[in-house]
Formats: sequence, C-alpha cells, structure tokens
Amino acid sequence: MSEIQSSENGSGGNGPGAAKRSPLKWAIGAAMLVGVAAVLYVIAAASFKPSGPADLNEFKRASLVKLDVPSSPRAAPGTTFFDEAGKPVTLADFKGQVVVLNLWATWCAPCKKEMPTLAKLAAAYATQPFKVLPVSVDRDSDLNLAQAEMAANAPLKLYRDPSYKMSFEMEPRAAGYPTTVIYDKQGRERARLSGDADWASPEARGLVETLLAE
Repeated sequence: MSEIQSSENGSGGNGPGAAKRSPLKWAIGAAMLVGVAAVLYVIAAASFKPSGPADLNEFKRASLVKLDVPSSPRAAPGTTFFDEAGKPVTLADFKGQVVVLNLWATWCAPCKKEMPTLAKLAAAYATQPFKVLPVSVDRDSDLNLAQAEMAANAPLKLYRDPSYKMSFEMEPRAAGYPTTVIYDKQGRERARLSGDADWASPEARGLVETLLAE
C-alpha cells in the first residue's frame, strides 16, 4: 500500500507534479528565447545604423592634393543659374544625386585643360545618381565659344552663370577659376578644389564612389 501511495504522490516523472511543471518549464524556455532574439535584434540594428559623413581627406593626394575638405558639410547656395536651353535651375534641383559643380570660362586655360577629365568622370558614372555641372561664367557674347567647348567634351552639358552670382554666393567665395565643388546626395558641400585637377584619376573616382555609397 505504501508503494502505491509513493508512486501516486512522489516526485517521479509520471506524477501529477511533473505534469504541472512541464508548462512552466516551456514558458520559461520560450521567454528566454524571446529575450535572446531581442538582444540579437538590438545588436543587428546597431551594426546597420548609418554612420556620419565619410571623411574625404583620404582622397587629398596626387591630382587632388589641393582638395579642401570642410570639418562639417556646408550648405549649398540657392543661386539661380541656367541650363543649355536657358531654363533657370538651382542646386536644389539636383538633390538626390552626387554633384560635381565646375565653375569655368573659355578664356581660362586651366579650365579647358581639365574639361576632358570631367567628361570622362561624367561618362564613367552615367548610370549612377551622379551629375557633372560645368557652369560657364562667360558673357552672353561668348556663348558660341562655351557651346563649342561642351560639344568637344560630351557627355557634358552646358550650364551658365554670366553674372558670376554663384561664385560670390558660395561660402566661402570661389577663389578663382576653375573652382570645383562636390556636393553629396543631400545637397551639402563636402569638398572643394581651386585650380585644375585630373577628375578621371583613381582618387577622384574613389571620392565619387564614397559619396555614392552613403
């Protein structure tokens, strides 16, 4: 009789006590799994959290040795300039693209020297959200000269600012010609170079690709 009672009331695996504890163990295990999953989610989310703006100083070498990289991105001017059809545009119209803005003139020898490299850069990223904007400061009377320069450097398209407003409304002002300013997809100035450069160089492409990846 005592053996029967022991079998019914004891702590054996088939007793009523074990039946009561099994759902509890399952609940504890499930809670632990949920907790582990939550921790893994937090870790994964942190690893994919967007970082701040890339440091472009690594490209300040060779043909881009004169590159100026501001300590923090600069706001773009709201200057109105004109496309090849005479339509007014602003830099805000190109937001969402990496923009290489080049201020130039047909009477500027260094401008004409570097123009083919800007054309190569534009062609290399023709399928990307990327735009080269060669903005001529030539007078209206020299429009035909500016058009001829662009025709010789396809796929570049002519943009114009004969009043020099863009040059003076930049912060800081353009130091001369050529001046090339690089804007990120958010429309912020990330780098600038005064004077001519080889914009088809590996360092120039690396700079563009870094901004395209942001």
